[in-house]
Order: sequence, then structure tokens, then C-alpha cells
Amino acid sequence: MRTVDLIQRKRNGEELSPEEITWLVESYSRGEIPDYQMSAFLMAVYFQAMTDHEVGAMVESIIASGERLDLSSVPGPKVDKHSTGGVGDKTSLIAAPLAAAAGVKVPMISGRALGHTGGTLDKLESIPGFRTNLSIDEFKDVLSRTGYAVVGQSDNITPADGKLYALRDATGTVESTALIAASIMSKKLAMGLDALVLDVKVGAGAFMKRQIDARRLAQLMTTIARRADLRAQALITDMNQPLGYAIGNALEIMEVSQTLQGAGPDDLAIISIELAARMIFLGKITATLEEARELAQNKLIDGSGFRKLKETIAAQGGNPQVLDRFELLPNATGAMEITSPRGGYVSAIDAEEIGLASAMIGAGRDTKEDTIDPAVGVILEVKVGQKIDAGGVLCRLYFTKEDRLQEAAERVEDAFRISATAPEPRELILEVVS
Repeated sequence: MRTVDLIQRKRNGEELSPEEITWLVESYSRGEIPDYQMSAFLMAVYFQAMTDHEVGAMVESIIASGERLDLSSVPGPKVDKHSTGGVGDKTSLIAAPLAAAAGVKVPMISGRALGHTGGTLDKLESIPGFRTNLSIDEFKDVLSRTGYAVVGQSDNITPADGKLYALRDATGTVESTALIAASIMSKKLAMGLDALVLDVKVGAGAFMKRQIDARRLAQLMTTIARRADLRAQALITDMNQPLGYAIGNALEIMEVSQTLQGAGPDDLAIISIELAARMIFLGKITATLEEARELAQNKLIDGSGFRKLKETIAAQGGNPQVLDRFELLPNATGAMEITSPRGGYVSAIDAEEIGLASAMIGAGRDTKEDTIDPAVGVILEVKVGQKIDAGGVLCRLYFTKEDRLQEAAERVEDAFRISATAPEPRELILEVVS
């Protein structure tokens, strides 16, 4: 086979065979196909999409690039949660500890920042000492002891996805439904899970801008799960404004701590508890979803979810005291206020613009080689629907370097819409797909 032939055929909208998809993934994994050719293939997929059969073949070939994780030695139901990516989306760090405190084992393979969205690994690595590069034996040990463990892609588990994930971020192909589904589901099916809860974001700050596309992605992933005999549900949730108030790695860890102690933003707490409830229910800890919601809420109120996250941080080499003493986290050296030019109601906050601005000052990546600055980001002072006076503070940018700061500030200012009347409330959870 010739790579250029497969690129041209996909560019022309043709369906590739499972053997051709497998050859592409295997050859790229071995370094036999250069980044520039795989980039061209990814762009062709972005414009021409993939059939379900092509996505299925890509999932299987990505899994085959590494090992399937055998978690049979770990007692209890194994349930993971995954988000398609959003701005200020730190629900994994809240829902997972709550579910683990309820008796679910949560083995989580997470990703890094992609485009304007943050990555769970980057957030956790802002905690001094926290290790995400655990060996398989270490991963199983943490999972057995604490009930919740987090790692990234490795040479052992879906290494092909690790290479493709970074390349998508650098080539503007992140938003492809097929590539998102293949990336997420290959990691999940390689893990020996009993069930999976998916949070499919839709709106300005999500990769899926339209609900019809989010529904298509949710249906594609739950279909892949069902064919693999994996219990799965997907929530389609709103990402038109950032989730919570904090955007940026260490800043989001602070907000996670506040939320697990019952003092976090309502929107973040509501979605996190619902995701945890679905994990508990699909893990068959409770007989009904309503019982699962009550259990998740109780684990938040009694502080056991907060203690569970501390256990996992300590087990993976981090300092759990950061959840109580925020000065132990990386802290920015400068702050800039963005004020409202007029009074009124906040009618919209463009989450994508906020995410891009945060990335500009170091919280994200422009290329796969870029280094994250864990200290920087944006803290909102208002959310959609709130009233603000002229000159009132909309948000603050926290920075350590002034490179691109002014450009980021302009983006943030443009992200806010102020109206004379309050907007209609918008639902956080739009659909459930199973």
C-alpha cells in the first residue's frame, strides 16, 4: 500500500477497508509514515468523515498498538467517565472521587490540552509531585488501594492514540467526530471496563458546536461500546459558557477542592453529581438512578469524595495538602482585570474565546511541543444571567509572562455580551443517549 493513495481516496470521500485503516495506524505507530502525511490523512477525514466501519477499524487498530489492560484482579465494578472536552471542565476530578467513595473502581486514562480545551493530565500535573506516568502494576495498585487512579497514554496502552492525539491538536483536526470517537473509545475498550459514562459537550466552547453533531458523536460512541458489550450512557451537556469560574490548570484544581467541600459553583456541582450518579448506577452499586444521585450527593456532603481525591493524589506521588493550602500550587505573578464597558446583564460568555485566551498566556498549547504553564489562566467574576455595573469586573487574567497578554485580554473582553435584559435560563444537561 502507498500512503498517498489512501490519502487521496479519503480526500475524495471513499471508504477505506479495515485492512487499509489498520495498515495506516500500524505504519504511523512504527514511524514509517511521517507526520506530514498522517496530517494530510487526518485533514481528509476532517472534511470527508468516516463510516462506522472505518471508525471501528481505527478503534481496533489503536487498541492493537498496545496492550489490553486486565483489571480482573481488582475487585469491584470498573467504571470510567470521559468528557469530549470543554473550557473549565474539571468534572472528572469531582465525579470520579465521588463515585469511588461510593464503591466504584475508576480506572481513568486521560488526555492533555487540545486546542482551546484543557486536559485532565495537565491539571493534575500542576500538583507538585503528581505522577501520571505510572506503570501498569503501579496503576493497578493505586486503583486497588484508593479506588481511583489516573494515567495518560503510554507505550503500553494505546500508544498510537498518543501520537495521533498530539498531531490532531497541532493540525486543526481536533473537532472531527470520527477522530474524537476513535480516540476516546480505543482507550476505554483497552481498559477492561464494565461501564462507561460519557460527557459530550456542545456549544461555543466545545468541539461540537451543534446539538445534532453532539448527538451523532454520542450515538457513535455508545454504539461502539454496545458492540463491545460495554454498558454506556452519554450526557449531552451545555458548553456555551465556561463550566465553573476557573479556567487554567492549578486554578481549576483550586475550584475542584472548593466543589468537593461543598463550596463550588452550582453548574459544576450539578453536572459532576449527575455524572457520578450515572457511574454509580451503571456500576450496579444502586438499583435505581435516583438512589445513585442521593448516594453521590451524600458523598459530597460528608466529605468522603474530597478525602478520596486526597488519597489518590498521595498514592500517585502528589502533595494532598494542596487541596487545603492553595499557596502550595503554582501561582501566577501578575493579574489583569477585565471590566465591563457598560451596565446590564451578562447575556453570553463565549467559552471558546475564553479558552483560546487562556491558552495564549500559557495554559494550553499551540503545538504539541509547547510546555504548559500550570499557574496561569482566567477566573470569571460573573456568569451568564448575572447583573453587572459599568466598570464592574468581568474576569481576571492570571499570568507569569506578558507575551500575548494584551491580545488575550482583547479576546476575553470580546467574549462577554452585555444586554439590557436578562437572558432565558439554559439547561445544563440537554439529552441522554444510551
